[in-house]
Amino acid sequence: MFPLEIETLARLLLDEAGGRNLRVVTAESCTGGLVAAAITAVSGASAVFDRGFVTYSNRAKQEMLGIAGDLIADYGAVSEPVARMMAEGALENSNAHISVAITGVAGPTGGTDMKPVGLVHIATARANGSVLHKVERFGDIGRLEIQLGAVKMALEMMRDRVG
Repeated sequence: MFPLEIETLARLLLDEAGGRNLRVVTAESCTGGLVAAAITAVSGASAVFDRGFVTYSNRAKQEMLGIAGDLIADYGAVSEPVARMMAEGALENSNAHISVAITGVAGPTGGTDMKPVGLVHIATARANGSVLHKVERFGDIGRLEIQLGAVKMALEMMRDRVG
């Protein structure tokens, strides 16, 4: 279902988080639940994966994750502040220790000069810890390629937070 590299990253995340008795949660926009799907494709994921939020619309981000409408209005849904708040909101609304949040423009439409197709913000949070953020500009390489690239980055960032 997923490329081998993503399957391997998901398995490693589950093994490492499980070994430390940590649970994970996802909050996804442009990936539409693909990170959660990659994690739950691994047998035994229920011991580590708490839940996933697919917050594709701005309203869903507000209702499910507690993102302030003013924040979205000021910075846009595809932004570092919103990605950071999504990661924090996912932790606050789950029983997890580590979260990942993704927001971006997967294309082929929806891009602007300021926020082109391929722009993706990913944030991870750890309970009682900091929020880390990365931005990636994949370019207009195709919707699925952008989504899978974001999934790979998200799994790598979560593994870093486990360690």
